[in-house]
Amino acid sequence: MQSYTIGQAARLLGVSPDTVRRWADGGRVATHRDEGGRRLIEGRALAAFSVEAAQSGGEDDIPYTSARNAFPGIVTAVKLGDVAAQVEIQAGPHRLVSLLTREAVEELGLEVGMQATARVKATSVHIDRT
Repeated sequence: MQSYTIGQAARLLGVSPDTVRRWADGGRVATHRDEGGRRLIEGRALAAFSVEAAQSGGEDDIPYTSARNAFPGIVTAVKLGDVAAQVEIQAGPHRLVSLLTREAVEELGLEVGMQATARVKATSVHIDRT
């Protein structure tokens, strides 16, 4: 499973690294250290926290903006059907849902906790694996 540094998590959540450190120090998000001593957040834990943080809001939140309708975030849910699939991405305070083929999800290897970018055009949401 993919893990994220404090800086990577901050970019995905749309906040500063200091905010993520405060959240970790306060016990809001669990971290562990790698061999080099860096603090890391496990992907599934970050996905769950990103949904919780977006729903609760708070004074530490910084508004997330998107250039060219690209929303980098973290995959929070993948629902596979026989032919179709639904992928949810939390990008800062924004929750984006994309309906695509099961084949596309499998080709991209999308799973909860993975970094991805949702690109919105009209009512379509396209997903890029990042």
